[in-house]
Amino acid sequence: MQKMGYLCNVIQSSKPGILMVVGQMVYAGMNILYKLVSENGVNLRILIAYRMLFATAFMVPLALIFERKTRPKLTWVVMFQAFLCGLLGGTLAQNLYFESFAFTSATFAVAMSNLNPAITFVLATFVGLEKPAVGTLGGMMKIAGTVVGIGGAMLFTLYRGVKIDLWSTQVDLLHHDHHQQHMAPSHRGSSRHVIGALFCLAGSLSYALWLIIQAKMNERYPCLYSGTALICTMSFLQSIVFALCTERDWSQWKLSWDLRLLTAAYSGIVCSGVVVAVIAWCIQARGPVFVSIFNPLSLLIVALVGSLVLEEELHLGSILGAALIVCGLYMVLWGKSREMKMKNQPEPSKSSQESQSQSSEIATASAINNNNYGNNGSIKNISSNSLTTLSVAIDGDSS
Repeated sequence: MQKMGYLCNVIQSSKPGILMVVGQMVYAGMNILYKLVSENGVNLRILIAYRMLFATAFMVPLALIFERKTRPKLTWVVMFQAFLCGLLGGTLAQNLYFESFAFTSATFAVAMSNLNPAITFVLATFVGLEKPAVGTLGGMMKIAGTVVGIGGAMLFTLYRGVKIDLWSTQVDLLHHDHHQQHMAPSHRGSSRHVIGALFCLAGSLSYALWLIIQAKMNERYPCLYSGTALICTMSFLQSIVFALCTERDWSQWKLSWDLRLLTAAYSGIVCSGVVVAVIAWCIQARGPVFVSIFNPLSLLIVALVGSLVLEEELHLGSILGAALIVCGLYMVLWGKSREMKMKNQPEPSKSSQESQSQSSEIATASAINNNNYGNNGSIKNISSNSLTTLSVAIDGDSS
């Protein structure tokens, strides 16, 4: 009986970690699917619009069921903030992120998305929501992590190095022919590779701006499901308009039982819906920093799967650059974790405590890479952190 109780405790304590591993596997699968459909000539703008449609259809019922009695009044200010969040964190960030797939590999895009915390820290510092705190160890680690991460991104983009050969599975889901394989190195080393990097960086910049506005929105509208549903709705409407303006071929809008429908439903319902709730629960159980440390796992999975079944080539520069990006991510997380510990100590004044609380929300949210619900006093902090998974879903979601 005692052994059974011990076993149950072990399983219960391991649940957040297991769920986070599964969540990162789900996100890795989403990136692989988007790479496959992008190579098949699918219009990604239309696919993103359908994704947001599925996400909206999933989140709206949750908001109506769980927050029907606790939802605050919806004001025009909140609506405008939701519009900006939908634009920056959904429509713009996702279109930029997945557009980079046409110029680079899925591994490259996922690696670049790990720069989001560093970029958010820089932007938050410029607008006065984050203090560099150069004189403290935590502040110096955040600055150093930002520099290391950006250096890794530059190395990943500009340096190739020798090719790293993994074992071959003889599986190529993208169906490269011999000529394409021969031309791939020069193609990826051309200006298109730099263009793909610029798309990724622009997506990360949009994502970082979204986090800053999201933190402001949570102060006025601290509801996880309702806020997410509102942002998804705004992003869906924007994505539809954008796709209609850029694609007039109605055959591209038809959904059938194929990879396009699977990708839209999977990314909308599973990634922007189910995994959002799972990550939000993990944040409540273990905190945002615990959730953040699992982000590079999707990079490892995508790199392995891409090399084995998508015929993506790994080079020394890619591996070194990705390693530096991940190191920079953990340095920023460590610095923020240390600042949060200092914040939990008794504060000399109420105004100082409120200022640090707002700063912590922004930087901690940026560490959870582009979405649990507790009492009214904790909803605000939980929602501002958990909503960040909408970007990728980008991520990023991304992302």
